[in-house]
Amino acid sequence: MTKADLVQNRLDFLDYLLDIRGYSDLTVKSYDEALREALPRVEVADESGISVVDLMPYRLMIASQKPRTIAKKLSAWRSYIAYLKKQGQAVELRADESIKVPKTLPKPVSHSHIMEALAVAEPEERLVVVLLYTLGLRLSELHGLSLDQIGREWVRIRGKGDKVRDVPLPPAASEAIAAHRQTCAPRTFLCECNGRRLSENSLRYLVNRAFARVGLKVTPHQLRHAYATELLNHDARIADVSELLGHASMATTQIYTKLGSALKMKHYRIAHPLCKETDGIG
Repeated sequence: MTKADLVQNRLDFLDYLLDIRGYSDLTVKSYDEALREALPRVEVADESGISVVDLMPYRLMIASQKPRTIAKKLSAWRSYIAYLKKQGQAVELRADESIKVPKTLPKPVSHSHIMEALAVAEPEERLVVVLLYTLGLRLSELHGLSLDQIGREWVRIRGKGDKVRDVPLPPAASEAIAAHRQTCAPRTFLCECNGRRLSENSLRYLVNRAFARVGLKVTPHQLRHAYATELLNHDARIADVSELLGHASMATTQIYTKLGSALKMKHYRIAHPLCKETDGIG
């Protein structure tokens, strides 16, 4: 295998991520950017019939970037090489060792802020915010939501890797969908209006605009975080929340329990008098 082969096979890999693994356009774009950025720098050598792709020159180039950014770029290359191996290529990756990434808790937006934004939201904004918050969807899942996936009480979601899960449809979401269907008459996908399907970027913009009206900067994924946090804070079983979110592992869901503990500690320190007044104690 040569560097030219890596360039040529890249497009097949991206199609595989999009069509077979079901990755969003934005995720595939980030993979493509990592591959294209590295290709001029990586070294390819033949060692006993095995093509060794050495990332070290590329790692030196990106060494000053944030650990999380570096980790994502290395992960893209691991996925690419794993794909090539599945295609029967004798190839190995070198200098792809992981780096330590500091763990950060997700930052959900509060229920009160969501309700504040919904009170002044326009119809399209309301639909997107309500569905992300009440169904716990990823933005790509909302974008791909077709009308035939929506039932009376349940919605069938096709998530990462084309995995399917069923999520309850609460009255607030059902009402928002009914209002949208009456106004915009979507034909195939829910996020259509008068024959025009909204892009993921358009959906993201609607969320940003809805919260900007109340002076907040909120991303679609924060609404998914809020969904999980509210469920766990109101005693939902973590196994159920994990299934509703479409997590491959319950360990991913457990980060929200840590978030709940952090919030409880914060509220405790604000509320308890001995955390605010220490004079005369001890």
